[in-house]
Amino acid sequence: MEIVDLRSDTVTLPTPEMRQAMANADLGDDVYGEDPTVNRLQEVAADMLGKEAGLFVASGTMGNLAAALAHCQRGDEVILGKKSHTYLFEAGGISALGGVHSCQLPNQPDGTIALDDIRAAIRPDDDHCPVTRLVCLENTHNRCGGVSLSVEYTRSVGQLVHQHGLQLHLDGARIFNAAAAQDVSAKELAAPVDSVTFCLSKGLCAPVGSVLCGSKEFIARAHRIRKQLGGGMRQAGILAAAGLMALEQMTGRLSEDHARARRLAVGLAQIPGVILDPGTPYTNMVFLSLAEGVIALESDEDPAEMVAARLAEQGILVGVADRNRFRLVTHYWIHDRAVDRAVQAFAGILQPQPAG
Repeated sequence: MEIVDLRSDTVTLPTPEMRQAMANADLGDDVYGEDPTVNRLQEVAADMLGKEAGLFVASGTMGNLAAALAHCQRGDEVILGKKSHTYLFEAGGISALGGVHSCQLPNQPDGTIALDDIRAAIRPDDDHCPVTRLVCLENTHNRCGGVSLSVEYTRSVGQLVHQHGLQLHLDGARIFNAAAAQDVSAKELAAPVDSVTFCLSKGLCAPVGSVLCGSKEFIARAHRIRKQLGGGMRQAGILAAAGLMALEQMTGRLSEDHARARRLAVGLAQIPGVILDPGTPYTNMVFLSLAEGVIALESDEDPAEMVAARLAEQGILVGVADRNRFRLVTHYWIHDRAVDRAVQAFAGILQPQPAG
């Protein structure tokens, strides 16, 4: 049975071309700065994001953590959204490992943080308060439906932040999805920020890694922090080779994933009992909920978990986001037939045929 894995775009596998590039990669010791493939990846990534330098890191979480620690001292404060990946899904690393305090503000439905909320959260120069040092945004915004932040919004936050002498970091794990959705370049989206991370191992299909980009001075600080975090890898060019292929071959095709997400949403919308989030999909994520009573349950069963288990029996894997809620993510390995199979499977579970 062919598995249709819609749980996340993190499940993507490297393409045959990536595997070949990995096998043939020129290698050196990256801790000594001598791996030519890593160096090339960092240069290409920085250029695509419009920054002076890049740093190859093991994961987006490591990249965001290194960025926060490079920008902040212990006891400083970072302003971020309550639905941000850094706040929800990075194990409290900025506080546990960096001693960085967080101020969590509400995310608007479109993934933004209101400018007035950011302005009001900036601390006064008072010995009783932590020092506000950094503001973090996320683009695309995972828990706000995969919505992308505009160039104009990011620019307005950048102006506010820099007027107060603060720094702006962008968790751009899926920034190339945002660029595709808005028909702009990633460089334009990242122009207002002081640092940005993006993932190679999500929709770009590389097996491992992210790149953190910023000024040369900032990356020099982040490089030391990467070492402290255990992220100094040796012949990492094997991984970087796939990352280079990802930047060359995958960034330009992400609109195909968005089109398939729309196809998926249109199909699911025809099924009674399926409630799509308003606006979904913005990029490659489809968020949906189940209407109450759409499926018979035992008293202690969660509807989404039950439906997900039945889908898995048919080779369809989906992400459960809440008791009645799902996240489905399209990516390179999801073709049109896979989308149609997923829709048919949902329909069969939610509209069972009468016996006989």
